[in-house]
Amino acid sequence: MISTKKKRGFSQSAFHIMLLPAVILVLIYSYGPIVGIIIAFQDFVPSNGWFGSEWIGLDNFRFLLDMPDIKQVLKNTVLIALMKMVVGIVFPVGLAILLNEIKKVVFKRTVQTIVYLPYFLSWVILSGILIDLLSPSGGFVNEVLVFFHIQPIYFLGNDAWFRAILIVSHLWKEIGFDTIIYLAAILSIDKSLYEASALDGAGHMKQVWHITLPGMIPIIVLLSVLSMGNILNAGFDQIFNLYSPQVYTSSDILDTFVYRLGLQQMQYGVATAVGLIKSVVSFIFISVSYYMAYKIANYRVF
Repeated sequence: MISTKKKRGFSQSAFHIMLLPAVILVLIYSYGPIVGIIIAFQDFVPSNGWFGSEWIGLDNFRFLLDMPDIKQVLKNTVLIALMKMVVGIVFPVGLAILLNEIKKVVFKRTVQTIVYLPYFLSWVILSGILIDLLSPSGGFVNEVLVFFHIQPIYFLGNDAWFRAILIVSHLWKEIGFDTIIYLAAILSIDKSLYEASALDGAGHMKQVWHITLPGMIPIIVLLSVLSMGNILNAGFDQIFNLYSPQVYTSSDILDTFVYRLGLQQMQYGVATAVGLIKSVVSFIFISVSYYMAYKIANYRVF
């Protein structure tokens, strides 16, 4: 007779086999490249490889810190990432609450579909749409400005406008997905709480403030914690497809900086040093944010 433990082991082996391809992919593409960190401490020459390149210690980091643009790049990265985090919480929460108040199911689902659709489009497509809409010559937005006798604006080549466009377009793409998450959080709230508050004379606004928002706090904290790890990821795909040298001052971030250093200027060691610093800082941020989530909202990973 086969014991119960062995039977359970046999029944779970199929799930382990199903996970194996994913585990292999993670090991190859997420853990394998970690070996390349040594490039940050070398004067790396591709033809010499890792073991043939000269070891220069911390020279790449010193060179990086002495670069005149690095402070502005760091400032842009943190500022853009923080603005995206804030709008990525406030607006989806507000939209989820508004959609939850809509009683007409057809209208509610139509709005959900419209706001969710951009999430499935890549930044290559969305950036093309934005470039056409904001073009100073023939773009829809500037045509409207001209109609009202306002001079056309080169939105994507103007530092004063570019960050705002980044934030608004990021919200346009992501708001649908985040809204669905917050709607799911609202649906998980005990309906008897609303019924009890209605009997006590609470209106919609009081119900939202005292029941809906507190019920959403755990998922808001969770998404905020997860986003903290991306504090130095301001959105390479979006910025790379929209920016130009005219707006480097307001939009050049670490990822685009690394792209130019590593792939265009072939300074592999310096580019790897930037990536290593970015990874260490992100690890620190996410560790601190998890600790804060535990202290503030009693949130635990396990």
